[in-house]
Amino acid sequence: MDPAEGPGALDFHGDEEIIEVVELGPPGLDDLADEMEDVDFDDEGAEEPEAEAWETEDDEGLEDSMEAQDDSEVTFSLHSASVFCVSLDPKTNTLAVTGGEDDKAFVWRVSDGELLFECTGHKDSVTCAGFSHDSVFVGTGDMSGLIKVWRVDTKEEVWSFEVGDLEWMEWHPQAHVLLAGTADGISWMWKIPSGDCKTFQGPACPATCGRILPDGKRAVVGYEDGTMRIWDLKQGTSLHVLKGQDGHQDPLTCVASNQDGSLILTGSVDCHTKLVNSATGKVLCVFKLDDMASKAPAGEGEEAESNSVESLGFCNVMPLAAVGYLDGTLAIYDLSTQSLRHKCQHESGIVQLLWEESSAVVYTCSLDGAVRLWDARSGKTISEYRGHSAEILDFAVNKDASIMVTTSGDHQAKVFCVQCPDR
Repeated sequence: MDPAEGPGALDFHGDEEIIEVVELGPPGLDDLADEMEDVDFDDEGAEEPEAEAWETEDDEGLEDSMEAQDDSEVTFSLHSASVFCVSLDPKTNTLAVTGGEDDKAFVWRVSDGELLFECTGHKDSVTCAGFSHDSVFVGTGDMSGLIKVWRVDTKEEVWSFEVGDLEWMEWHPQAHVLLAGTADGISWMWKIPSGDCKTFQGPACPATCGRILPDGKRAVVGYEDGTMRIWDLKQGTSLHVLKGQDGHQDPLTCVASNQDGSLILTGSVDCHTKLVNSATGKVLCVFKLDDMASKAPAGEGEEAESNSVESLGFCNVMPLAAVGYLDGTLAIYDLSTQSLRHKCQHESGIVQLLWEESSAVVYTCSLDGAVRLWDARSGKTISEYRGHSAEILDFAVNKDASIMVTTSGDHQAKVFCVQCPDR
């Protein structure tokens, strides 16, 4: 596949130093959709292994410690167990899909919480759910590896497939193509609704996280053995493999790319975050909080404090990256100087973070049941939203950053109207 043409879009300001300029501007949407049509898919099947039980630990003191305030506008209450995932339809931002421990997934209206339809037939916890780029389809996946796709306007199931235990699932940004990673190290790619299939064989360990890059031609996949691979989606070949010193020492937990796909961030259980040039596969720098490098060993009878990188992402308007850690630390890194800019502390672990599309504001959700908005320039909290009586497990923000949808261990999903002061 020919490389895309056009300048990189990483925005540097003032006299900040440019790390590296990568020529990787994204091609047009129609071109990408056409190219995905040209990908050779081979029909393949996979036997489904026995599903492992999803175990949750009850935290009896958590609910009591949370405040009774509810800042939400709408509450969706049809789930009967923890709600693990949520996505908003990208075209209109009026619909949400949620999946939960009750083996159920629902598509519902954000404005009033009204159910549009249920994605029936799952037999294990639904941990992945999302809409196609044009909101025509919605896909849901459960832990056992059963993946289903529904057409939103007709509310009808159009495709299903069973793989090994599911780790993650993502739609292609410009085509009706679905990518998923499984516990046997395979990444799967299907055309929807035809079901034409292509596989990418990684190491013999779980493909723990993955992301299709903005050019739509490549995907980055992280694995449990600490390696990371950049795949050519058309050729089915591995363009770059990061392992050993270049890779991580522990399983990867998350990956992200900047807006033009020239830079990749990888996060791991080893608490390291690596900044990678996607064109060369070269590690540009490693971000590591100093106090995490030298934790005191646990004494006899004590459990060692666990920590890991849980979520990360790039700012679109400044050369900044955010990393959220299980110990509650939000680190804002300056990419131009490759240094820590701000360290923001939460009392509970960070589950996920998201940047606003057009500002230097980063959102975090945490195990204390709150979502917080941070000004990455100053490192200060802008606002805080509460309403759940248990930990928040996932959240999504709409394009103009006016609506936020959260899911929680309290069996509910909530819609919040985000106040947008002049930033």
